[in-house]
Amino acid sequence: MLRGKPGRAGGRPDDPLDTAVEDRVRAVLSLGGMPYAELPDGVQQVRLRLLERAAKGEEPPRDVSAWAAVVASNLAVDWHRAKRRRERLGERLAALRQEDARDAAETRVLSLAVAQGLDQLPAQQRQVVVLRFYADLPVRDIAAELGVPEGTVKSRLHTAVRMLRARLREGEVV
Repeated sequence: MLRGKPGRAGGRPDDPLDTAVEDRVRAVLSLGGMPYAELPDGVQQVRLRLLERAAKGEEPPRDVSAWAAVVASNLAVDWHRAKRRRERLGERLAALRQEDARDAAETRVLSLAVAQGLDQLPAQQRQVVVLRFYADLPVRDIAAELGVPEGTVKSRLHTAVRMLRARLREGEVV
């Protein structure tokens, strides 16, 4: 088990991050643009990743402070990417709201039909469709998150889109 540096006031003896490292992680996250309210979650993510390394039996980092700073920096970058995805999704939703009433009604019918079609897909196909088209993740990121080859993601997407298209045509939605 990884041990924190001795002398951590009020800290747990099995906590891998001592006060100085925790402060450094907070500073890196803050300088990386992460909001103050989310800093505790960021520190916990760094702690969790360090504990996961130990649980996997990996060697502890030679310099925990430097390792934690790099992980914190990566978390800040990930936070910004997620923020941009949320903003793009918000822009898309705003664009949908600006359509005239007739187009909005058609969009609602199509959205409902797509949602019903998604419910009928197998879980693995539904998952890749949602991650690709609703969460706007690239195929390589989906593959990495699911732990499958990119070709598997592409195949599942192709099959799912083909099935959705067929269901929409059957229901005379498109």
